[in-house]
Parts: sequence; C-alpha cells; structure tokens
Amino acid sequence: MTSTPSDREHRDHRRYDAYARYHDEHGATELIPAATVIVLRDTPDGLETLMLHKNSKIAFGGMWVFPGGRIDDADEVLDEDGRPDELATAAAAAVREAAEEASVTVDPDKMVWFARWVPPPVMPKRFATFFFAARLEGDGGLLLDTAYTWIGAGIGDTAFSADFAFQFDALSAAMCMVVTGIGFVIHVYSAAYMREDERDDGGYQRFFAYLNLFVAAM
Repeated sequence: MTSTPSDREHRDHRRYDAYARYHDEHGATELIPAATVIVLRDTPDGLETLMLHKNSKIAFGGMWVFPGGRIDDADEVLDEDGRPDELATAAAAAVREAAEEASVTVDPDKMVWFARWVPPPVMPKRFATFFFAARLEGDGGLLLDTAYTWIGAGIGDTAFSADFAFQFDALSAAMCMVVTGIGFVIHVYSAAYMREDERDDGGYQRFFAYLNLFVAAM
C-alpha cells in the first residue's frame, strides 16, 4: 500500500511528539561531534556528487548520504600551541570516513569548510556536523557499471537519462571477486560430491537451490 502525503505528515507529527516527550523527560541530549565531505567531480555531462546508500539496519538506514560520521579521538589535530584544532580535527575525520566508507582519497588541504549543522535540542540524537566540499581528481578508485537505461527522454545536451548502474569502490570490487571465486569453487566441488546422488525426491535440485541462496547471501 502506498502512503499518502497526509499519512507521512501524521507519521512525522507522531515522531516529533515522541521526541518532544523524551526532551521534556530527559532534557537536551549531548552533542556528538561529526564530519562529512561532499565529494564532487567534473564530467562531460556536468557536475557529479558522490553519495552512499546506508544499510537499513544502522543509523540513517536506507538513506542516501554523503561520506561521513562521528569524530574519533584518533582524529584529533593540535595547533601550533598544542591545543586541539576543532576544524582541522573535523577535516581529518572527514578524510578518514571517505576512505573507510567509499575508498576515496581526499586531499585535506583542498577541502573547503562551508557549514556546521547542529540539530535542535528536541532531537534524541544530535550529530553536530562539519560539512566540507572537495574535488575528486580522476575516478578516485570508483567503478561505475551501467546495466541499462531505465528512463530516457530528449536528445542532445538537454536529454534526460536515468540509468540502472552498479557503483563499486576498490574494496567492494575486491570482495565481489573473492565471493565470486569462492562460490565457483564451492559449486564445482558440490557438483562432483552430488554426482552419485540418484534419489528421485528432488534432493539434488533442492541442494543446489539452497547453495545458490547461500552464495547470494554472501
């Protein structure tokens, strides 16, 4: 069933009311320092922005986000007087998150800080986030494989195209190769192991059906 704008509005109101009750009972929550970087690159078709699709089981699950996260103690940068440099520390965290989440290398000296967002006190979890922008040189180690064009309209420079594509960073591509290789070896071994199975109860077919589900889950 497709939700209507009215349903979503009521859902948002209920969520806000729950946040307000929590704030009234417990007060404002502590700010969590965080940093994110908007990675941009020039292409023949115009400007592109790197975004990541979050796992549905974690914070901000299912959302498209920029690379980023909380600032760790190891990210701390000291100034010339030996005192913590808040902006440089945030930049170091943004660089680390881009490398960990997307295998993208960003030059901290070329990043531009342009905003800091602090959620209102009523929010139950508050990430005080530094926003940086950075230009990605080359492909940054990303692999984009377009499977097919989902929607296309128009011709020339004003044409619109929505493609169905797979985008991998270096780590994801390596893991796909490992899983594919292991899955192939398992199938070869299983075919030889089950070769003498001559039962008529569908056990052979059922075995490989479950095996494919297992490999797909990896």
